[in-house]
Amino acid sequence: MAFGVKRKELVDWKRKVEKGEIAFLTHFWLDDRFPGCDTVTKVGCCDLEKLSQWGAQYGLDPRWIHHDPRFPHFDLFGGHQYKILMKEQKWEHIERFNLSP
Repeated sequence: MAFGVKRKELVDWKRKVEKGEIAFLTHFWLDDRFPGCDTVTKVGCCDLEKLSQWGAQYGLDPRWIHHDPRFPHFDLFGGHQYKILMKEQKWEHIERFNLSP
């Protein structure tokens, strides 16, 4: 279940993904399969090669891409989420969702 995302943020993320940009969207998220994780960052791009190359710099396997027909993306959570957001300088995501290692 996702919550804590504003409509404008979602619309902006979708627009960027469809334009072939690497786009970030962080929101609160609860899933019993991932205990202890209460946020997720979706990093999307409709250009799968570009998304794969982006992920490779962080050791993300292209098989981990969620192949949504319109909005392909990686789901980041836990330690990977924090480290990648730090390296990408996504301070607003880190502060807003109180992320830490």
